[in-house]
Amino acid sequence: MATKAVHVSDVPHLDHVTENTASFAAYTTRLPTEVDVSKFGDDSPKFVVIGHRGHGMNMLHSADRRMKAFKENSILSFNNAAKHSLDYIEFDVQVTKDDVAIIFHDNFILHQEHGAIIETRVTDLTLDEFFTYGPQREADKEGKTLVRKVNGKVVGWHVESDDHSCTLQEAFEKVNPKLGFNIELKFDDDVVYEEDHLVHVLQVILKVVYEHAEDRPIIFSSFQPDAALIMKKLQQKYHVYFLTNGGNELYDDVRRNSLEEAKKVAVGGGLDGIVSEVKGIFRNPSAAREIKEANLSLLTYGKLNNFSETVRVQHLMGVDGVIVDLVEEITRAVDEMNMGKGVGDVKGESGCGIELSFLLNLISQVIQH
Repeated sequence: MATKAVHVSDVPHLDHVTENTASFAAYTTRLPTEVDVSKFGDDSPKFVVIGHRGHGMNMLHSADRRMKAFKENSILSFNNAAKHSLDYIEFDVQVTKDDVAIIFHDNFILHQEHGAIIETRVTDLTLDEFFTYGPQREADKEGKTLVRKVNGKVVGWHVESDDHSCTLQEAFEKVNPKLGFNIELKFDDDVVYEEDHLVHVLQVILKVVYEHAEDRPIIFSSFQPDAALIMKKLQQKYHVYFLTNGGNELYDDVRRNSLEEAKKVAVGGGLDGIVSEVKGIFRNPSAAREIKEANLSLLTYGKLNNFSETVRVQHLMGVDGVIVDLVEEITRAVDEMNMGKGVGDVKGESGCGIELSFLLNLISQVIQH
């Protein structure tokens, strides 16, 4: 089933949160209390941090240089992420026309040629064609100039430290072995996929994993519910998670429209957990508690995970881990949290726990939306 997104009003950014905390008291009973953080993957209770597309996604329109430090989904980004105390890196895997598993996020790859913007579906390319885009492996070769659509506007894909594209196999061979891989099985929301096609693509990816993973921890995840369910049927060795926007956007496929539906998919298909957009968790903390009570692991992603305060709130709610862009800052905060610094009771004193005023503002404003 094709899943076309419909816009739903967004939650305000942290710097837009007001001082009004009146509504918080009415909702505090919905927040999980005394939650025992469930075990994750390798039976470790440690709160998990995962680097988004390696060292962080590229936000090309952002004035924040940290969001353009390293080319996302590249070996360079992955290994720079490994310099910090991450547990996993997350990246997007697609399969080329000639059946090679590659790492690239967007469904379409864009380049500029003689002033014109040319757009090509990634999965319509062969591996050799895919490698003609962006920086080249050979110093004497020049690749097609990569551009990207950002909010409907085409911008140059300029980062401080660029790198060429890579395959899934290369990631296994060249990335620091201490890092686990969160492999997102990437499919287009607007394409109707036959089961045979999904099975074929997943088998191509699995072959690489089986041949090269060795002892590296692996998680599979996908927004495509059928892909996640099929991957779990194809193998039992690695955990499979269902990715969801948590109700922040609406789709034709109702399985993608809420945390409650995501839990049904995960429980019914024997999946191991759910990865939700963080705003969905804050809007519906009772659903988050129910996910944990169903013995599912719960991870989150989203821009709010780049704030240490919201990460700490999630830890208190029983979330098992977060996918983040600001790898250095959040790993440092979580290291302190895992050692028991700044995590205890929610208090107002400076330097002790989470500032109460922040938590009151955050929760009340998010729930109102």
